[in-house]
Amino acid sequence: MDRNKQEQFEEVTKMVKQLDPKKLEVIKQTLPVVKEHGEAITKKFYQRLFESHPELKNMFNMTHQITGHQPKALADAVYGAAANIEDLSQIMPVLERIGQKHRSLQVKPEHYPIVGEHLLGAIKEILGDAATDEILDAWADAYQIISSAFIKMEEGFYKSAETQTGGWAGFKNFIIDRKVRESEVITSFYLKPEDGQALPSFLPGQYITVKVEIPQEEYTHLRQYSLSDRPGLDYFRISVKREGPKGEDIGPGVVSTDLHQLYNEGDVLPISAPAGDFYLDVNSNRPVVLISGGVGLTPVTSMLHTINSNQPDRRVVYIEAAQNGSVHAFREEVRKVSEQNPNITSYFIYTQPSNQDREKEYFDREGYITLEWLQEVLPSKDAQFYFCGPLPFMQVVNSALKQWEVPEEDIHYEFFGSFGNLEEA
Repeated sequence: MDRNKQEQFEEVTKMVKQLDPKKLEVIKQTLPVVKEHGEAITKKFYQRLFESHPELKNMFNMTHQITGHQPKALADAVYGAAANIEDLSQIMPVLERIGQKHRSLQVKPEHYPIVGEHLLGAIKEILGDAATDEILDAWADAYQIISSAFIKMEEGFYKSAETQTGGWAGFKNFIIDRKVRESEVITSFYLKPEDGQALPSFLPGQYITVKVEIPQEEYTHLRQYSLSDRPGLDYFRISVKREGPKGEDIGPGVVSTDLHQLYNEGDVLPISAPAGDFYLDVNSNRPVVLISGGVGLTPVTSMLHTINSNQPDRRVVYIEAAQNGSVHAFREEVRKVSEQNPNITSYFIYTQPSNQDREKEYFDREGYITLEWLQEVLPSKDAQFYFCGPLPFMQVVNSALKQWEVPEEDIHYEFFGSFGNLEEA
């Protein structure tokens, strides 16, 4: 843990020690019940929150509300924080990941009391008479400590985003300088600041948050998209997969579809400064293995270009899995890099290659990534592994690396959208 994080958690630890031991015991005793009813509590929480503060719909991904992903993610986060309240440093990676999201979405200290009020109200509604005043009072104190940890952490994130060279507060207007179709489903947007100012640096793997106005819809939509090119250029590049057509209300893909169809070169997109806890260790010279599935290639392609530009002697193996060539983005871009740099090797894996894919030899392997295949193509497991893609894909990759006994500290991954569980098959 770096010095700033250490200072943050030392301060929170002092608050934890001030928690009444009786209340701490109440929290421990009620954890199983809260876990059992976690998703019901968080669904009720969001219902209460949006009824009381509909303006907050401008900050939340409403598609995740419909699918249930966000309530489940919140339930897991609440339980995890409460279970580790005596030593929050044990879940530091999770807290940092959430804190980075909060900063990118512009969650501010004044939002936390609102969340606390409706979270406790939801607990009372779902648990009924079982949620006694003693229990609610204990959980109120626990929430105060957890929210203070987030506020302190996010204070540092906001300061860094605003004070770095080229940084800014809130959302800043960017012009779509170029729009490039990368495949049948992925389009890249090259973004330049409307005010012509220099861009801040970022860590390869991080994302920006885009604010999108949808015609005929009352609320704005915020979405995170990984930066798919390296730092140090005069543009930010995001590469967006069109997830699906508009459905009733706010169906899956509403934002990505509108970006593809309605936004063109010259249009304006407000974005917040780069954020995220999934990024390349740029201070290391160790070999790197970049593994992606589908549009999960965006953050690892940023890592690839960064290494090729700044650390050309660093060994890299880049592995991309896709259905076939029609949906595969950056094929020629990555091939060119690996052909020009002898320290970079790339492999493309197609699960359903077309006849054209076979004729033009667009891929290196048909089928899926397996541990046996990784052991064949990788020089050794002594490397830093970064992977991203659909949850089932990530679960397979994570399982393979665990079976290979790759050290935990060498395994890095990113969930797109709400958080998932790599241990669930």
